[in-house]
Amino acid sequence: MSTRTLARRAALAGVALTTASALTACGGGHSTEGGHGRPAAGTAPAASVSAGVAPADVMFAQMMIPHHQQAVRMSELAGNRAADPEVTRLAEQIRAAQAPEIATMTGWLTAWGRPVPSGGPADGHLPGMDHGMPGMMSDADLARLEGATGRDFDRRFLTLMIAHHEGAITMARQELADGRHAGARAMAQQIVTTQQGEIDTMRKILARR
Repeated sequence: MSTRTLARRAALAGVALTTASALTACGGGHSTEGGHGRPAAGTAPAASVSAGVAPADVMFAQMMIPHHQQAVRMSELAGNRAADPEVTRLAEQIRAAQAPEIATMTGWLTAWGRPVPSGGPADGHLPGMDHGMPGMMSDADLARLEGATGRDFDRRFLTLMIAHHEGAITMARQELADGRHAGARAMAQQIVTTQQGEIDTMRKILARR
């Protein structure tokens, strides 16, 4: 065999080895697709999405969605019932902050392939979820708030929302302790910071009455 033939075969072998190494590097990372756009054999489609998700992250989103829905409902009532302009402004601030968070958490649960609570706060409970949500109003509390107006509404709203926020902070701190998902943990920290500030404001409004 000539020297030229040996050199040519060695070059071809080097190209093959380089190509195989490149394919291995690409296939061993985050891709979940095989040839022609199909999932690679033996790969769960949601595996890469759920890799950084802990059970605490799922529970945080599933519980916080109906919790936020109730806060949004309470805040909407203030529009035509509150007497104090500061209560009206605070209620709008709460609604503006929490409605987008509901949408974000719904998107997470959908991406993770986990059940999303449906309906309003009263029926947002998921089958098999036996965990209570701290700070949630009872149906009777909500009915009394809906029936109140003026200064009576303001007092009830502030008292109930303080307890509601305290419950949300408890849930958020649990996520910070046990969660892994970066987005969920960031939201939990934001809830702690924002809602503690709102609690302080609501207590000041109540104190001057």
